[in-house]
Formats: sequence, C-alpha cells, structure tokens
Amino acid sequence: MIDERALDAIDWSSMHHAYGPADEVPALLRDMASPDAGTRRKAVSDFYSAVHHQGDVYASTTASLPFLFALADEPATPGRAAIVRLLVSIGAHAVERCGYDYGEGPDYKGSAVVVRERADAFVSYARDDDRLVRRAAIEGLGLFIDDADRAAALLRERLPAEDGTEERLLVAETMATLALRLPAARDAATAWLDALASDEAVDPATRLAALVHGARCAPESIGAGTVPRAIGLLRLSTPAPVTGTEDEVAWSTAGECRCAAPEEPEPHEPNEPNEPNEPNEAPAEASQNVPPQVLAAFEDLDRHNLVHSPLTSLLRTFHQVQDSRVAERTALVTEQIGSQDRAVRHDAIRMSRQLMAAWRGDHTALITQLAGCLLPGHSYTAAEAAEALGTLSPIAEPAREALAAYVLAQRDTHGPEVWAAPCPLLRRAHQQAVMALARLGDMRALPSLLTALDGGVDAWRAVQVAGHLAPAADQLAPRLCRHLTAEDLSAEWEDMGRNALFSALARLGDAAAVPALTGIVTAAARNGQWRTTASALEALAAFGAAAAPALEAVRGLARADDPAVRGAAAATLWAAEGDPAEVVPLLDGLLDTHRQREAADVLARIGPPAARALPRLRSMLTADYEWTRAHAASALWDIGGPAEAPVVVRTLLAAWEENDATSNLALACFDRMGPAAGEVLPHVREELTRTRRSGRFRDVRHDEELQRMCRTVLARLS
Repeated sequence: MIDERALDAIDWSSMHHAYGPADEVPALLRDMASPDAGTRRKAVSDFYSAVHHQGDVYASTTASLPFLFALADEPATPGRAAIVRLLVSIGAHAVERCGYDYGEGPDYKGSAVVVRERADAFVSYARDDDRLVRRAAIEGLGLFIDDADRAAALLRERLPAEDGTEERLLVAETMATLALRLPAARDAATAWLDALASDEAVDPATRLAALVHGARCAPESIGAGTVPRAIGLLRLSTPAPVTGTEDEVAWSTAGECRCAAPEEPEPHEPNEPNEPNEPNEAPAEASQNVPPQVLAAFEDLDRHNLVHSPLTSLLRTFHQVQDSRVAERTALVTEQIGSQDRAVRHDAIRMSRQLMAAWRGDHTALITQLAGCLLPGHSYTAAEAAEALGTLSPIAEPAREALAAYVLAQRDTHGPEVWAAPCPLLRRAHQQAVMALARLGDMRALPSLLTALDGGVDAWRAVQVAGHLAPAADQLAPRLCRHLTAEDLSAEWEDMGRNALFSALARLGDAAAVPALTGIVTAAARNGQWRTTASALEALAAFGAAAAPALEAVRGLARADDPAVRGAAAATLWAAEGDPAEVVPLLDGLLDTHRQREAADVLARIGPPAARALPRLRSMLTADYEWTRAHAASALWDIGGPAEAPVVVRTLLAAWEENDATSNLALACFDRMGPAAGEVLPHVREELTRTRRSGRFRDVRHDEELQRMCRTVLARLS
C-alpha cells in the first residue's frame, strides 16, 4: 500500500499538472485505494484529467509513479486493473516521447526511466489471478521490456495461458508492437504471427488478430488473398444470428423510460466486464444551464468512444494498415455490416462512414447497406446509421427512400410528436433520420422539423437543417424568426446557436426574415456583441436587394471599430444597393486588416468598378499565408480581367500545391476565367486521378464539389 510518510514528504505544491499546482495529487492517490468504487473511479478520472492530461507527463506524474506501483503491487487494493491501465498509459506516452526535448514542463524522460526500471512489475501483473489486471498489463510486456527475446517469450507464454478473447487479441497486438519497437524482435515476431494465423487449431478470432498484426508489421506483405482470408476468419469468429424482438419500453412511476433492445448490441468497454450502459434520460441538474449543443457534443464523444465488439479495435487497425486500398477496405466493411454478430455490425457503421468520408469512389453499395440498418425496433443502431448518412449527405442519395420510410413509419407508430419522444433512443433515431432526410432536400422531413420548432424540444437540431428545405421557406422562416427574436442579447456571452439561425434564414431566402435580422443587428451592436452583429449582417447580405429596408441600420455600422462588422456591413450595402462609390473605399480600407480575405471576396463580386483596390490586391500576392494570396488572386481576375491572368493562374496553382484546401477557391476562379486558365488542365486532370478526398476541410461536401468543378473546367477547356 501507499507509504504515507513518503507521500507527505514530497513538496507537491512545488510541482504542477495541466491545471496548476499539484497539491491534490496525494488525495487522488489515497482515493484510488478507497473501498468505495465511485470514489476510486473519480480519483482515477481526475488523475487522467489533470496529472496525465491527454497523455502529458509532468514531474508530478513521475513523482506519483512509485505510489501507483505500490497500489498495483498490493493484491488487496480494490480496482487494481484501473491502476495498472494508468501505469501502462503513463509509461507508453513517456517511452514514446522521451527521446525528444520538450523544454521545461513535461517529464517524459523521468517517467520513462521509472517505468523501465519497474518493467518486471508488468510481468507479474500479466500473470495475476485477476483477469482484468492481466488484460491491463499485457501491453506493458511489449512496451517496457528492452530484451527482445525475453519479451517475445513472455508473450508466447501468455497466449495458451489465456482463454479470454480480449486477452488473446491483446497478446497478438502486443507482439506486433514489440516487433515495431525493437527491430531485433521483428523477424521472430512476424514468423510467429504468420504461423499463428495459419494454425487451424487456434480459435478464429486469434488467427484473425495474428493475420491483421502480421500485416501491421509488414504492410508490403498484404496481397490479393489477405482480405478474403480475413473475411473468412471474421465469419468464423462471429456467433450465429440472434433472433430479437422490437424495442421494449417500460414506464416507471416517475414517467421516465427504460429502453432495452434485446436484438441490439450492448456497449462494450474492452477493459471492463461487458455490462450494459443505460442511456441518460435527462441532463444532470448541474448541466441545465449548459447550451444543448455543448451537452450533445459531450454525449456524442462518449458514444463515439463506445466499443460493442472485442473485434472492433482489431478491425479498425486492419483498415488503418490497408490505408488507400479502398476496394479491399470496402469489401471488408461490407462483410462487417452484414455480419451475423450485431455488435460487429453496429461498430462497422462508423468504420464505413470514415472510409467514405476519407476516400473517393462509387460508394452506392455501402450507402445502401447503411440504409438497410434503418429498421423499426432497432433504434440504437438506426440512429447510428442515420447520423452517418447525414454526415455523408452529398453522396447519400441512394438512402433517400429508406430514410423517408423510416421517418414516416416512426411518425405513424409513435405519433407526430415522436421528435420529442420521452425515450432517448427512439428520439435520437428519429431526429437523426429527419436531419439526414432534410439534408437531401426532401420535404418529407418538414413535419418533424415544424414539430421541433413549434415545441422547442431539441429545436436547435431542426435549425441546423431547416435551410435545406427552401420550398417550405414560408413555413420555416417565421418559426426561425420567432426563435431568433427570443434570443437574449443582453447576456454577457454570445449564444453559439445564433449562427445556425442566421445561416438557415439566409439559405431559405424569405425576405420576411429581413426585419427580424435587422432587429438583431441593431440590438447586438447596442450590446457590443460584435460577432453576432457581423454574422447577422452576413445573413442580411444573402437577401440582396430585398435587404434594402435594413440599409439605415447597416450604413451606421459600416465604420464600426470592429473590422469584421465593417466588412459585413460593406458586403450588405453592396448586396442591397450596389453602389461601388460607397462600398469600394470601405473595402479598400479593410485590405490592411485581418479581414482582408473577406474584403477581397466582396471586391471580386463588385468587379471592374473596384479597380482602385488593384494595387493593394497585388501586394497581397506576396503574403506568407497561401489563403491570403489565393483570395487576392481570385479578386484580381474578377476586377482586372485578362491582363491579370498569368499572375492569377500562377498564384492559385502555387497555393493549391501548398495547401490543397484552397482547391475549391482556385477551381471556381479557373471556371470563371475560361480559356485564360488553359494551362491548369494537367493539374485538374491529375486531381481527378486521386482517390483520397481533398478540397476545403477535406470533407465529403467540399470534395464532391471539387470533383464536379474539375469536370466542369475540363469540359470547358478541353
């Protein structure tokens, strides 16, 4: 147990962690040995958060190690597995980074020395009677023992000694980690993994792990038969189909629901026993004042960290190892989604989403498979599939009818208020499906969005997608305006949800929203909320001449102290009135501020009447930042015309080469240039040969638009 005198003898206040002095470390270490499980969990969590923050290692972390080892060494310590996991995590980060000089603060070298000196402790933990302790320790055998032969022998010893799937998978993974860390171990480790993968006397899951980690050690060895072998072993590793029933909903006397889906996977934490996690029906009392978007982001993070199958980590590794082999990865994830194991199926949804989000190709079959997960009574999995389809909306067209059928069936079965259903699983599944359908511009999403905006439950989600249903602007815009006018503009902090309202109203384009936006502009400026003011002005600009009633309020902000407000006001003045004599001087003055790119874009829309800005735009071509150069070059063409073509093309191609996120901007300009941009054709053709997604943010929407523009430019210039 902990040596109290030694613990108290350390001057913890002289050391720091992520959030300041490390005074509370002794209390955290003591609480890790508490007989109360909740106290232990909180202590470990707080230690990760502060003393081992995001993998960082401080002097206080190093000073804690002897006491953590003392707790882990004592068989009577409750919850030892969590402490061993903490030791492995600290050691892994320390060993990985100890060869670099991070200056003052981090102490990777100090912790690495301590963990390596205590490497034999992990040998002991890996032989412990407690299965969870053994599982937590196995990785340490490959990370902290520097004798390659001894480490490999210890791992070979562990395999027949373990009968649990997760422990056996960890042994194979750790053997590969050892081979990659110590070159002296590579040949023997790779040969052992290869033999293990071919040994029919070994269980299929372990053979699959050996195959995957053998490929991890030697990616060049992946051949045409590797994925088919993996698929065969995956099939053998999964149980027979389970016949399930629909969601069972039981109501407590308090009116809260408990959702159990016997046919759906329970969340599975690889380091803990497989126990179900119940959903949260309502936010904690302490969270009531937190914006719903923030709460949802944390809930999403927790959900995305859930693992439902012990094979998931292994399959993710296999996808990473295959990297650009899109056809092979598609075949693998297709098998995963069609697996007999419901947990494998569920976890495959995110892997398929990640594959399609990162790589180009015809993903129709995968999209159709995701659509097949939208089944009544399978809310947990349906919500995951619908969320994936929503993020993939530019290529999700093959799922349109399945999404619509699911949304309509939920409304028929559970009533028109299903958007606000008390059951969180049912509510999330319906909302995600409605949002995915709306992003496809499908009017069948409208009734649920109106329910959300009228009732207020999770209305912020409806706001995010309302702008995609422009044909229903007459119904949506008034409701959005009501939400907008209800905003408290006297609050100290600006509401993060306002931008979504502005964006939705701008996309809908209903001029009836202009008075509400004008009121927000005036009120936000009066309260000094400049970000809100600028965002509302940008929304007004989208209405063009229909924003004329706002001109008086806008004109008064054209000389505001805040450059973002000045730029947005100038853009709105141009859109609503179109007077270059008034607007160009305002924008010209912004070319020396941090809003110069936005100013250049508006000058580009004005065109030749903005010629007075040409000298400053040319000077921006020498900027260090490629985005500044790209926006300036694009504006040069629109203002200066053919005379500027050589420098425009040269600048945009250079920016594209330096940062492919500028490609959308560059191609849009090349499209406007027409034959004057003829020399870009080889670059455009090369772009279309690439398989990895590119474009702004490298997301699906921008990359699909990038490919479309490439084809358009090729058609025009070929």
